[in-house]
Amino acid sequence: MTDISKDTITPPHSLLSQDAIQVFYRLLAALLICAVLAVLSDSFLSLGNILNVLRQASLTFFIASGLTLVVLTAGLDLSVGANVALSACIAGTVIHKTGSPALGILTGLACGGIVGLLNGIMVTALRIPSFIATYGMLWVLNGLTYWYMAGETLHGFPAGFRQIGSGYLFGLPIPVYLLLVFLGIGTFFAQRTVWGQEIYAIGANPVAARLSGIPVARRLLLVYAVSGTMAGLASIIFLSRLNSAEADIGESLTLPAIAAVLIGGTSLFGGVGTVFGTFIGALILTLVLNGMNLLSVSANWQPLVTGIIVILAVWLDMKTRRRAQ
Repeated sequence: MTDISKDTITPPHSLLSQDAIQVFYRLLAALLICAVLAVLSDSFLSLGNILNVLRQASLTFFIASGLTLVVLTAGLDLSVGANVALSACIAGTVIHKTGSPALGILTGLACGGIVGLLNGIMVTALRIPSFIATYGMLWVLNGLTYWYMAGETLHGFPAGFRQIGSGYLFGLPIPVYLLLVFLGIGTFFAQRTVWGQEIYAIGANPVAARLSGIPVARRLLLVYAVSGTMAGLASIIFLSRLNSAEADIGESLTLPAIAAVLIGGTSLFGGVGTVFGTFIGALILTLVLNGMNLLSVSANWQPLVTGIIVILAVWLDMKTRRRAQ
């Protein structure tokens, strides 16, 4: 078997790769959307609205960034929204019981990571397709959360804890700083580490990756655990932002996260995509939703528009890549 090392792996997704070109096109699309909305709405370019867009995009990104690694392995995690809800409710309970935000944050992250690890075990040890395993986990988590909360709502958290999701630092929302930190970490991990390149290799060809000596099962466990932990982090941000936790907090979070990953150019077939592209995808999705709200588009039409954008993004991406090949 061939040993994979830093010396033998050439990053196939460097900033000069096809992925970088795809990200460039998506940046242009984001700028075009901004230009159109600036013409159609007087309030789009207001400072308050721009900060609101950045904050909302960061919340979607936290969930979607971990999900990106799963999709890079040709997998899918449909349980991220339910994971956010359970982690937020448990973390909120710990904060209320102990009065310690730090302990609550650690509990939320641990809860999210454990759920992700269980997903990884089902996919690797039990060999259940990720779509089925995480869809089943979604229902399990929903059931646990509704049973745990028993119709109750947690609210009234310490002011210091609420600063995480609602506070500002030098004029920017704190979640935006967290976004930049995790965007840097995620990009470096995926593009510049051996483990990151092994994840790309698994998504491109799992059989070849296994024959090359890559510990496929352990890497899959890692990506599902990371995805779960990022859902746990998102639960802390949501808990802090909303100053409340209830069982249905995560019901509307899964599909936007998947949409951000796909709009950002990560292929459902694995092996192609970037964490930075997912950030752009989250930004485009947030801009579109923000624009529809500013233009008073009915809430009934917004899911339809979002679905069309996702389908177009995937179709254009597949067409472009086929032409490039």
